[in-house]
Amino acid sequence: MSAKDKLPKIADPRLAAPANSAREAWRVFGIMSEFVEATERLAAVRPAVSIFGSARIGPDSPWYQMTERIARLLSDAGFSVISGGGPGVMEAANKGAFFGKSPSIGLNIQLPMEQKANPYQDISQTFRHFFARKYMFVRFASAYVVMPGGFGTLDELVEALTLIQTNKSPRIPLILVGNGFWDGLVDWFRNRLVAEGMINPEDMELIQIIDEPEAIVAAIFRHYEGRGFEHIPAEHDLLLNL
Repeated sequence: MSAKDKLPKIADPRLAAPANSAREAWRVFGIMSEFVEATERLAAVRPAVSIFGSARIGPDSPWYQMTERIARLLSDAGFSVISGGGPGVMEAANKGAFFGKSPSIGLNIQLPMEQKANPYQDISQTFRHFFARKYMFVRFASAYVVMPGGFGTLDELVEALTLIQTNKSPRIPLILVGNGFWDGLVDWFRNRLVAEGMINPEDMELIQIIDEPEAIVAAIFRHYEGRGFEHIPAEHDLLLNL
């Protein structure tokens, strides 16, 4: 018997192709339905601010309390507030908005751990797919407010930066909250990414670090001063081609 004959037999993947293809086709329909349903439910949400941050902090955390304060100010100023719909910073954002004047929106994700919808949502939409959910954060936001968080928060921050930097989405305020928390990362962006030519120096202007809740609201209004919150035609086209 040759060495080749001794190798374990591997099933021909072509034999399973029809069944797998059918599953993939139905999965595509499920993804499409998430996009369609969420787009219809959020179509009237204008203007809105997406707030990101850790799921792992409790109501006693200063970050939770600051998030709740920021969201309440934004809601009372006329902004719907969009969060990931779960615990921690997401709950604080929804809670602040829920007791304010504008809608509190939760874009929930089905996860095997951590994620459980918080009760402070006027509009609650659940997703199975991260990319469909992240699209909605971008599609309906007039600004991003990024609180301290972990890998998920970093993912959302860097994706937002990438979309704005590459002109795939409109340039909107991207505000980091927590000077001491974000300083090291921002310094690394400047000392490594800029210094080694990985990004342009002007790309650093996409980020603001603001710790005062009232100043965050003021910065968002200042960005839209003189033009309003409605998308101009070119920005609308960008969002259609995300």
